[in-house]
Amino acid sequence: MRPTQMSGVVTPLDTMTTNHEADTPTNPSGRSTTNPADSDTGALELQERQALRRVAGLSTELEDVTEVEYRQVRLERVVLAGVWTEGTAAEADRSMRELALLAETAGSMVLEGVIQRRDSPDPATYLGSGKARELRDIVVASGADTVICDGELTPGQLRQLEEVVKVKVVDRTWLILDIFAQHARSREGKAQVSLAQMQYLLPRLRGWGESLSRQGGGAGGGAGGGVGTRGPGETKIETDRRRIRSQMAKLRKQIREMETARTTQRASRNRSGMPSVAIAGYTNAGKSSLLNRLTGAGVLVENALFATLDPTVRKAHLPNGREFTLADTVGFVRHLPHQLVEAFRSTLEEVRDSDLILHVVDGSDEAPEDQISAVREVLNEIDAGGVPELIVVNKADVADPEVIARLLRREPHAVVVSARSGLGIDELLEAIEVDLPTGLVEVDVMVPYARGDLISRAHRTGEVISEEHDDSGTRLRARVPASLASDFADLEAGPSGE
Repeated sequence: MRPTQMSGVVTPLDTMTTNHEADTPTNPSGRSTTNPADSDTGALELQERQALRRVAGLSTELEDVTEVEYRQVRLERVVLAGVWTEGTAAEADRSMRELALLAETAGSMVLEGVIQRRDSPDPATYLGSGKARELRDIVVASGADTVICDGELTPGQLRQLEEVVKVKVVDRTWLILDIFAQHARSREGKAQVSLAQMQYLLPRLRGWGESLSRQGGGAGGGAGGGVGTRGPGETKIETDRRRIRSQMAKLRKQIREMETARTTQRASRNRSGMPSVAIAGYTNAGKSSLLNRLTGAGVLVENALFATLDPTVRKAHLPNGREFTLADTVGFVRHLPHQLVEAFRSTLEEVRDSDLILHVVDGSDEAPEDQISAVREVLNEIDAGGVPELIVVNKADVADPEVIARLLRREPHAVVVSARSGLGIDELLEAIEVDLPTGLVEVDVMVPYARGDLISRAHRTGEVISEEHDDSGTRLRARVPASLASDFADLEAGPSGE
């Protein structure tokens, strides 16, 4: 639904969405593909999130707005503010509607929005002094307790805009960080989000009025301070910065340790010769639904932005029986905070090190081309731009056929699917089979019956051409990964290696 615009004010922002991705996937035969245990896990996590709702009547309006950066963000009744510097009015409206969806995902109630047309954001108050005063009137009239700006504000812009509107001001970057903090479940995910928040917060720390002159040391040369307490000491803000830097160092160490474990797991999968496929795409494009459809993983599916933060890796099968791993990853968004990309770099390596990327696009979105551009921008940032890519246009059951046709003209190497109904899934698997690099070596070997494990690996990771059984074992002709071919060569050489 398109908001109406009058004198720079958008009122109200209607963020109606379609919750068709939350259904349990079924295969074309109508049978559920979801493992019951996995499904229960996703359902419980969804119930936990839905149990957190805003309680009417509570307010977060501040008596002293300078305390903002020292408190965890808590969003309630919000007014949105954006600066339209380039592009069309429709693009500006889409950006504000996405900001409204982000705000609602964080638990807010969006009341109104303001768009200011400028060549560039005002260096002092982001909107400009006149529009900032107008925003204050809207905040008072609507009873809002938070303003969310559609951009990353400098520390000075945050401070001066808060002084005008007299309520908490949050920018787009901190809003996304706050959503990630709410949705992180694993130890690694929580550490990554905490590090990103601290990287953002560090340059935005500021003192509380006269507290900048408060000293942590003694009284200069005066009496009463005691040995070791005299001297200038630390100001409050210096102490906060030192503590944050110390905590950031601890988090980086923890993430490096967890990255080592993740790298070991990835190396183990690579040694098995099993190809890897990563699902990437814009947030809420249906990546987790597609993972559930292809593997029965039963991961959380929610009609919300950034529902998935922790990567999930599952096995799947191609039509020829060959196995591959499928990894679901965090969704991307326009202007994804740089701090998050850096903090989640170890997790995003699942995408960079994959053999094929399934780039999932929401076919029902009004501007799917913008989604594709935003995702590719992040892929290039994590050095995954050179990985083979297959566009997967999802939600075909509710998408406009003209939009689908337009996408296929732009992206000819694409498959149209519906993770909800199962439409196009067989075609997708066939396309994955064609695109996945084989890297297979043909072997013709006699395998003793005692080494049936090698036969099983050949079926699982390669392509079996023929099998013939006799008294001495199984004559196998197959195309297998190089590591398995080496094992077969060792088998033929015998214990002596001759």
